[in-house]
Amino acid sequence: MAADIEWDMPIPHVMEILVTEEDTDRLGHTNNTAYLKWMEEVSWDHISPIGMDWQAHEDSGKAMAITRTEIDYLASAYADDKLVIGTWITGCDGRLTSSRQFQIVRHSDGRTLVRAKCRYACIDMTSGRPARMPKAFIECHRRAMEAHGLPQSSE
Repeated sequence: MAADIEWDMPIPHVMEILVTEEDTDRLGHTNNTAYLKWMEEVSWDHISPIGMDWQAHEDSGKAMAITRTEIDYLASAYADDKLVIGTWITGCDGRLTSSRQFQIVRHSDGRTLVRAKCRYACIDMTSGRPARMPKAFIECHRRAMEAHGLPQSSE
């Protein structure tokens, strides 16, 4: 499945999605909010097994909050389309910020429908203010980048 797809970067973390009628809008194509929901789902699916599950966030009192999202909608998806979403952690400054990219592909024809980038900042969960990233978060980001075959970055 994922091997047949021309990914933008090596070794993505992937998740399959089936578009439902509830995911579509009045025009009959997938609503932009569905893509955002899937991006969040694949992000958690990616980071939880590498040590950044919600419990790790609660234990540290820190969380990674999205500060910027860029989405390019390249083609439409419709109900009953099978999609594959790939994601990569693409940067971590080792202090406050990290970044992630996404690519959403229609399984039937391999066409890329969406490309997106998110930027995150570490925040204190009590105050909501920026906070230094815990060492465990930094290590998880770096391990993920290494697993993707991506160079370590300082953003």
